[in-house]
Amino acid sequence: MAAVTTPARRARRPLGLAPTAVLLLGAVYCLFPVSWVLVAATKSPGELFTTPTLAPGTGLLDNLTELLAYRDGVFWRWLLNTVLYAGGGALLATAVAAIAGFALAKYRFPGRNLIFNLLIGGVLVPAVVLAVPQYLLFSTIGLADTYWAVLLPQMLSPYSIYLARIYATAAVPDTLLEAARLDGAGEAGLAVRIALPIMVPGLVTIFLFQFVAIWNNFLLPFIMLGDDGKFPLTVGLYTLLAAGANQPSLYNLILTGAALSIIPLIALFLSMQRYWRTDLSSGALR
Repeated sequence: MAAVTTPARRARRPLGLAPTAVLLLGAVYCLFPVSWVLVAATKSPGELFTTPTLAPGTGLLDNLTELLAYRDGVFWRWLLNTVLYAGGGALLATAVAAIAGFALAKYRFPGRNLIFNLLIGGVLVPAVVLAVPQYLLFSTIGLADTYWAVLLPQMLSPYSIYLARIYATAAVPDTLLEAARLDGAGEAGLAVRIALPIMVPGLVTIFLFQFVAIWNNFLLPFIMLGDDGKFPLTVGLYTLLAAGANQPSLYNLILTGAALSIIPLIALFLSMQRYWRTDLSSGALR
């Protein structure tokens, strides 16, 4: 039997396409700068300002060779520093968020609501407001211009704890915890063996948010670090950009470095997508 298309249904179709069109425009808006950087990284110094914007060039290999050889390979040092800051900081922040979020979600203790409200307030405080006080604090205790000056401030993320608390509240059933307690499980066992495995999808999201935020962070390492051997990619490429005012050939190295810095983020998102599951606890209650 053929489906009947009513006038009302036909009238609703254009409205149904509007959200898709808006999303496509947003995707183009977000992806165009990325595509421009990837294409610009393939151009030689002569092609960068003469060829059309989205026309690939012929200088990719030369740009890569010059970038990796620049100042005895300092780009590799910046890349390794960035992996250390982003990977270590995201792991530490995720661990703190998992423990704090689970405790705030599943335990009742004096001051619980006050702590959570303070965390919400911390989400509203811009990072730029805390950068200078953090530098003064680390300078006082002798940790300025060290790796710890960048790692330690990233450990406590109010937004990550907030997300972990919300996810633990929704994903970890109270009945499952009570059943484990009746079986003799301790509180540490509840967190490590039951709650954390169920919270993995949420923790992966927190880890990715923190990793990307630290990877792209510029202000904190710019203020904390003075030794360019400890710079992450953001600050290192900024120094190249400042030097490019007198050496225009460095612009190709900056664009090539920016293109290379995108690749680890894309690889991380693609490799961790399989952990995004929302029904891990569905079989535990059966």
